[in-house]
Amino acid sequence: MKAGYEAVIGLEVHVQLRTRSKMFCACQNLTGAPPNSLTCPVCLGLPGALPALNAEAVRMALGLGLAVEAEIRPCSAFYRKQYFYPDLPKGYQITQGPVALVENGHLDIPGDPRVRGAEAPVRIRIERAHLEEDAGKSHHDLDGGASHVDLNRAGVPLLEVVGAPDLRSAAEASDYLKTLHRLVVGLGICDGNLEEGSFRCDANVSVRPIGSVGFGTRVEVKNLNSFRFVRQALEYELARQTTLLERGASVQMETRGWDAAAGETRTQRTKEAAMDYRYFPEPDLPLLTIEPAEIEAARAALPELPEQRIRRWREAYGLGLDEAQTLAQSPAFAAYFEAVASLAGSGRGAAAWMLGEVSRTLNECGAPIEAFPVTPEALAGLVRLVEARTLGFGAAKDQVFPALLAGEGTADAIVAARGLAQVSDRGAIEGLVARVLEANPGPVAQIRGGKESLKGFLVGQVLKAGQGRLDARLVNEVLGEALAKP
Repeated sequence: MKAGYEAVIGLEVHVQLRTRSKMFCACQNLTGAPPNSLTCPVCLGLPGALPALNAEAVRMALGLGLAVEAEIRPCSAFYRKQYFYPDLPKGYQITQGPVALVENGHLDIPGDPRVRGAEAPVRIRIERAHLEEDAGKSHHDLDGGASHVDLNRAGVPLLEVVGAPDLRSAAEASDYLKTLHRLVVGLGICDGNLEEGSFRCDANVSVRPIGSVGFGTRVEVKNLNSFRFVRQALEYELARQTTLLERGASVQMETRGWDAAAGETRTQRTKEAAMDYRYFPEPDLPLLTIEPAEIEAARAALPELPEQRIRRWREAYGLGLDEAQTLAQSPAFAAYFEAVASLAGSGRGAAAWMLGEVSRTLNECGAPIEAFPVTPEALAGLVRLVEARTLGFGAAKDQVFPALLAGEGTADAIVAARGLAQVSDRGAIEGLVARVLEANPGPVAQIRGGKESLKGFLVGQVLKAGQGRLDARLVNEVLGEALAKP
């Protein structure tokens, strides 16, 4: 942001719920099916078809509400929101009205020190989280420029999480979105797939002079489906609005879309007001009433929340925030890490392998941790060998880890079969160091004269003489002692 101006950002996040059926009918909630194969008279809005509320979607919404410490409204209602798009077959969307099932919650995120003045957590209010149904999906430029509509997604359960305008930078917006993403995936209520649109957001953005109390003119940026695009789109939009204000021009209230290829937001339409949607109560659904026993059952079913797990790992293992957040990316990934850390007796060692070679392997093959061919027990065996300095990291990474992936046995067996055990005998290493120093009098003299950068060359020579089986830390120690002698 340019000096003198302040960003005001609020995100509306659409969380597609992982129910087996749709919001108001028995059609399967499934991605990847042939177009228009998962439809019925209810989700197509045919005359006389009556909706029936999905109880599992309500339970999932309750879980999120309790996780963000929100108020659970004992009585709420569904309304019809009228608008006319090709992918909305009924001509209206069923959504919750003025009172939502979940209201007045919050998420804590790292604050942006560039705008807050210091590094400290910031509490972002969640105004409401309401249940509604998704629309279908339009596919453009098919069959010689035609547009087709796939209504498989029509009627899929959504939980719209409406954040207050408490975010003050694009970085904070990205952090808020990541925190909410970890939460809904950790709760098991959403698969979190941004590319397929099961977790996507709209951003409401305005700019005001620092010190102002009121808000500037709000612009909505629609359907942002990656953390990177959220940050890029908001940075562009904040710069665009600030430039307009500096020129003395006004910001128009409108809806804009993000063009990732061009790196800019573009006008889509003028922004609708609530009156344009002509809300009225859904006549075919009764009031949604929640009993205290249902709330307590949802509370009892809550797992350990991702942010709780992150704090525990940081305290127990001394992990950095970014490390712990990445390890908590999904329940399965977190469980695998927990198992390796416990079996290996080293949280830091387990984290290094999970964030390094394991993640690299998964990224290369595009597979989730559930498909990883190495068991936690097998990886823990490798971690133990490295932590005990029985095996050098280079040999572990380049030889033993690939052998584990290939199913060649345990780490201990692979090390024994290939003769990879690390030499930690100080006497043997001292002998090799003496030989290398004698063979390299020039670099030795330069190091003793103050050119410390050459020490790495001598370390490499010692490791080479030891055929890659020496304890590198002990080599550094012995070499340092030898060079310190006159």
